[in-house]
Amino acid sequence: MTETADDGRDHYDVTGEGPVLLVLPGGAGHPMGLAPLVERLAARFTVVTYDPLGLAHGRLGLPVPEQRVADWSEGARRVLDAVLPGGESAYVFGTSSGGIAVLDLLARHPERLAHVVAHEPPCVTVLPDGAEQRAGLLGQLDGPERPPAEGASATPMGVFLARVLHPFTKYTPLPVPDPARLTLAAGADSRGQLLHRTAEFTAGRLGGTFAEFPGGHLGTLDHPVEFADLLAETLRASARTSS
Repeated sequence: MTETADDGRDHYDVTGEGPVLLVLPGGAGHPMGLAPLVERLAARFTVVTYDPLGLAHGRLGLPVPEQRVADWSEGARRVLDAVLPGGESAYVFGTSSGGIAVLDLLARHPERLAHVVAHEPPCVTVLPDGAEQRAGLLGQLDGPERPPAEGASATPMGVFLARVLHPFTKYTPLPVPDPARLTLAAGADSRGQLLHRTAEFTAGRLGGTFAEFPGGHLGTLDHPVEFADLLAETLRASARTSS
């Protein structure tokens, strides 16, 4: 059974039983396509899927201001406060732009987090040639497909391109107080690509573990069962290590 919560500011769905696993989708935070992954994870975790802009909860099409990484991570903290009993901690997974948000969450609020997996966060400015790489990435993703400002809120991709892509790719990860609680992940099919390099470099810079997951940047959608199983094993292993 899935429960939906909406307190007027934060939107999220809860399904499954077990330790809490907070999931932050990529793009503009719309959880479209993640149902098979969430269903697999819900056999082992209480999966809390956060929708930071409420796009899957009736707000698609409404005006969206330029987004800030800190706003997404603060929203994630509020969701954890709502679903976690006092003194308990949660697992957290974020992919793409959601991966950037969970890095910020770990840096700012480590006390509520047992382990964080950030999958292919596009924080490319962390690289030695980050400014050049970001310009190239924006050049690939902007261009003729970027919607005009007046139509940017019509689709999740439009919101991402107009309101999320630019500010999130400028983000430089903050130091994390306990690197043992962090795994940076990249798709095996992304080897040789920019975001695989970014994840591996970020792991080294922050002191976290680097791991490869099934598929490429969209591994959560293309290989949901295999991806979920490896994610669950990664989180289980972190629990064994910390106990």
